[in-house]
Amino acid sequence: MTTQDKLKQLENRVLGVTFAGWALDAMDFMCFALITPVLIRTLGMSHGKAGAITSAALFTSALGGWLAGVLADRYGRVRVLQWVVLWFAAFSALCGFATSSNQLLVLRGLQGFGFGGEWAVGAALISEMVRPENRGRTMGIVQSGWSVGWGCAILLVGGVFVVFPDDIGWRVVLWFGAVPALLVVYMRHKLPESPVFVKAKQASVQPPSPGAIFAPGLRRNTLLGCLMTFGLQGGYFAVQGWLPTYLANVRGFSMGHTALDLCVVIIGSFSGNLSHGYLSDRIGRRITFIGFALCAALAIVLYMLIPVGHLGLTLMALPLGFFTSGVYGGVGAILAELFPTLVRASGQGFTYSFGRGMGAVFPAIVGGISAYLSLGMAIAVFASAAYALAAIAVAFMRAPQRDELTNEQPDDSRQRQNGVRSERPA
Repeated sequence: MTTQDKLKQLENRVLGVTFAGWALDAMDFMCFALITPVLIRTLGMSHGKAGAITSAALFTSALGGWLAGVLADRYGRVRVLQWVVLWFAAFSALCGFATSSNQLLVLRGLQGFGFGGEWAVGAALISEMVRPENRGRTMGIVQSGWSVGWGCAILLVGGVFVVFPDDIGWRVVLWFGAVPALLVVYMRHKLPESPVFVKAKQASVQPPSPGAIFAPGLRRNTLLGCLMTFGLQGGYFAVQGWLPTYLANVRGFSMGHTALDLCVVIIGSFSGNLSHGYLSDRIGRRITFIGFALCAALAIVLYMLIPVGHLGLTLMALPLGFFTSGVYGGVGAILAELFPTLVRASGQGFTYSFGRGMGAVFPAIVGGISAYLSLGMAIAVFASAAYALAAIAVAFMRAPQRDELTNEQPDDSRQRQNGVRSERPA
């Protein structure tokens, strides 16, 4: 086997692990959303408490993403990835044993640390292990795992509740959250540490501080990365958080027709992520992201405000999913190329998690504003504005340096600028 074949085989292994991890994360997250009505009935919780549980997981995942990134920059990508996957799997399964809404709130909050950490560490690892010319499409494939996990959640929940009654079914669904632990067994035997990280680590006297991403040389990138992910995830949460309600209550769709539209959105999401990744390698990261973000804003306005019939709206669900979810296909590559190796995981973890934590308020904002505007108008205004903000943030970023990530040889001045000290003498 040639060296090129070995490298390709290693890339495929890392891709398989990160794709599976992200798909399983998505499956768990969407399963919880799908079983929430059952939890309200069986545990006697209010809608407010159910919302608080979801928000707790999102906010702790934001903190967990940064913390896991910092740890990955200090101890290594593969090692920390194993830690966060085990943490996520353990607390996901423990949620199935909760006997009250308060217990579930605590357990889901703790589980969120692993949920946020998995993306941050996995994104850094896959970014450093693939060749620069394939990085965009590879990250697009990984991000498409969310659509696969979403679809698996629908199948899992539907199948479980056919076999089990409500009071047992929701527990069985949550126990499936232990499945990601099997990935750790594979990682321990098949995945080596990132060579790029090992090389950078050997060239450094001491690890960078957790605040290195706010050093003068990186502060702009960190701020713009936060604005990008804030707009991106705020817009996505505003649409997906209210889409089922919009279809049922505003458009008068039946449950079956609503499910059909959501399946069309999932198909669009999957194809959008793959297309985004491919185009970002061919024509550039920034122009592809900006194009997808602006098209997402337009698709939302048309979907929410154009007076078309049921069939027309179902057909429009395809571009809605293609652009609103497909824009995520370029996030990993863009963030990876904004930060040097020794702070890449913490930079990616903080910016992505900041967007997730702050974007989580958008569904609440849309809900509050819908008391004064129609629900469709509220979604259209806030979601389209959020995607536009993401596009503006990326427009002001420096052009990503694709080759510097895998072929970095930073000099002393650059390392000092980024808050990373070199071991070479002055």
